[in-house]
Amino acid sequence: MPDPTPLTVAERLEAIARHLREHADTALPLAQLAARAHLSPSHLQRRFKARFGLSPKQYQDGYRMQRLRGALQSGASVTEAIATAGFGSSSRLYGQATRTLGMPPSRYRAGGAGEVIHYAIRWTAEGLLLMAATAQGVCLAEFGADEAALLAQLQREFPKAECVPANAIGADLDAWILALNTHLQGAGPAPDLPLDLRGTAFQLQVWQFLRTLEPGARRTYSDVAQAIGAPRAVRAAASACGANRIAILVPCHRVLRGDGGLGGYRWGVERKDRLLAREARTSTPQ
Repeated sequence: MPDPTPLTVAERLEAIARHLREHADTALPLAQLAARAHLSPSHLQRRFKARFGLSPKQYQDGYRMQRLRGALQSGASVTEAIATAGFGSSSRLYGQATRTLGMPPSRYRAGGAGEVIHYAIRWTAEGLLLMAATAQGVCLAEFGADEAALLAQLQREFPKAECVPANAIGADLDAWILALNTHLQGAGPAPDLPLDLRGTAFQLQVWQFLRTLEPGARRTYSDVAQAIGAPRAVRAAASACGANRIAILVPCHRVLRGDGGLGGYRWGVERKDRLLAREARTSTPQ
């Protein structure tokens, strides 16, 4: 059937993305989407991934995960949340959920109830730092003005988890913060610590790419989008950098605006400027 609309391919892709967002809970086979876009399935798959960095299925699953998180946080049971999000079965959900939530859905429900998160607050070369860890690894590394603000941020991120000062793993957290501070002082490499990353599929792609950047490296938001195969998703890449909750270990400070300006930074552009300046003194730019 001829295409009755004069839309460009880019406009069709945007329409398909919007359709996937609006119908995240509905099974949408690639062939059906391709017919809607008046493209062949292989052409749609290739062009969609080039534009958004994800296949249509991965893109839809990312929004399903957002619905799942919202349902769990509102108090729905895991079974109810799976139905609300549109996952066909719990077996299909669990492999992806543990990758994007950082814990099984039953433990993420209601803000991580039942999860024990240990934390430590220490002074570093860049100010007061709270580092928190689950059994999987560091789930939060935040700079803040004082302990009260940092603890409030931890509670916002994990409202119903049991957040306790480091004890059994206190030696590990102290060692991790010491290694990170040594790096901040320019006297050692960035520590390779286990991380408990939690985000959408797109955010995880961005954060994993950022972890490949060496000290001294500089990239633009456009570079990041290009690197993950979504060259037009520059704003989304910038948003993913801003959503990063693990300072330094996921080095979003190494990403700049296209004109070389600092851009934003969750922990303040002055701190971002200092971090970049320190790395420039101690590293060979990549």
